[in-house]
Amino acid sequence: MATLLEKVSTLISANLHSLVDRALKNNSVAVIDQYIRQVEDSLADLEDAAATVGGEVKSLKRKLGDFEQKAEELDRAIDAFLLEGNETAATSVQSKLNSTQRLIETYREQAARQDSEYQKLLDAKVKLEARLATMKQQREELQALLELAKSKEISVKAMKGLDSLMGSGDSDISRIAESVYARLDKASTAVEMRATNLDAQIDDILDRNTLDAQLAERRKKLGLSE
Repeated sequence: MATLLEKVSTLISANLHSLVDRALKNNSVAVIDQYIRQVEDSLADLEDAAATVGGEVKSLKRKLGDFEQKAEELDRAIDAFLLEGNETAATSVQSKLNSTQRLIETYREQAARQDSEYQKLLDAKVKLEARLATMKQQREELQALLELAKSKEISVKAMKGLDSLMGSGDSDISRIAESVYARLDKASTAVEMRATNLDAQIDDILDRNTLDAQLAERRKKLGLSE
């Protein structure tokens, strides 16, 4: 169990920015996909472990309840035997009560330990699910960014090819090149609009709105105009 929690802790504390940097460097989201698979596998292990430990907690608490009820019955029996003047029976039942109380204490400690472990597993599960959701969103945005970069590279290559055509001296080819240039200019504008949208998404990730609000409040205190 400790090994599983250590593995999950490593995944939770993983540097997501580093993963994104590696993905950008390799021009691929493969490293992100690998991380997501590891998180999903660990989540499955966590769910199984939590179900097992949670079941053990319920069993221990049920046994604890049974022994506590038994202890109450023994306690009443001791009083009854003493009232009857049956010292021998009272002594025997007192011995059983002492043993039962020791078992109660043992089960109570075990239940507390297992319940603590169960809560740790549930807490780790919630944190890992949050990491998974964040990383899946990052993957989509990163994929869009890589596709945009690839699109830009293709555009640059096309532009270079058209530059050579423009200098060929052939008027028909020049007209064709001009037409293609116009279409590329239109496509480039669309790409820039998309890039602006991506920048806005990245700003959201960096809590840019929060930072702007904080700076606006500071300017207000200093009496500075926006």
